[in-house]
Amino acid sequence: MRALPSLVSLRAFEAAARRESFKLAAAELGVTPTAISHQIKGLETDLGLRLFTRKAREVALTPQGLALYLDLRVAFDSMAEAIDRARRPTERKQAATLSATVAFTSRALAPRAESFRGQNPGWDLRLHASDRPANLRAGEADAAIRCGVGQYSGQVATPLFTDRYAPVCSPRLDIRRPKHLAGATLIHREWGPHANGPRLASWRRWADERGAKSFDPEVGTVVADEESAIRAAVAGQGVALASLPLVAAELASGALVQPFGPVLDGLQYDFVHPLGAEDRPAVAALKDWVVAEFAAAEPSSLSRG
Repeated sequence: MRALPSLVSLRAFEAAARRESFKLAAAELGVTPTAISHQIKGLETDLGLRLFTRKAREVALTPQGLALYLDLRVAFDSMAEAIDRARRPTERKQAATLSATVAFTSRALAPRAESFRGQNPGWDLRLHASDRPANLRAGEADAAIRCGVGQYSGQVATPLFTDRYAPVCSPRLDIRRPKHLAGATLIHREWGPHANGPRLASWRRWADERGAKSFDPEVGTVVADEESAIRAAVAGQGVALASLPLVAAELASGALVQPFGPVLDGLQYDFVHPLGAEDRPAVAALKDWVVAEFAAAEPSSLSRG
């Protein structure tokens, strides 16, 4: 059995976070602003977290609230799609499945899902979120967005953009100069097959390019994936060397700050599909959509909050 908070309270929180207003959330859900406030207070008590900062006439998400909202937005979108399909059981839509990492799916693909449906009437978009590469030949997904060096055996890769990395942290840490890193926890992420690549965005490479010698770039906390590193930084647990495209929403909201450079070029994002599959309708639809959304985008605009 899943140990979940009340769905009513989660729905109230998601609406208030999306609308940035208890009043507008109440109007959307057909309840009073007081009811929304009570539901969110109950959720905060249940989670042991403060999700909003409350002022006289406005509310704002805390870093923990923003992190929860980004995940819930994906969950509620998936639920809405499931209900929509259930209400139209006689309509047989075609489906296109796109695989990407958990962080990229949550932060860059899910917020754009509606545009795919707008461009491809009669198609469903299925997002396969996994940090393990999908087996495209086995049909686990029609295509994938992968971050690497642009070479994938038996597959065709269309370049999208080069990742960019810089130090980011919660403003609560008051990290303003590189020398402050000596007293901070550095957040490292595991890189899997790219652990020794020359384009790896590591703290050692960053320190070498900066010429910083006031801190040890090898120590700190190691997390398993990019999403965990970003969440740890938002929670104030240290300074992460994070993908700027994927933390654009947090930088815009102030949940994270980028206190200084340099900015490192990282690995390349590619749209990947099996060799010979370019004429499949699902692959063609996904490629047209992905290229339109990402190939011409500025790196700082890739994440939509």
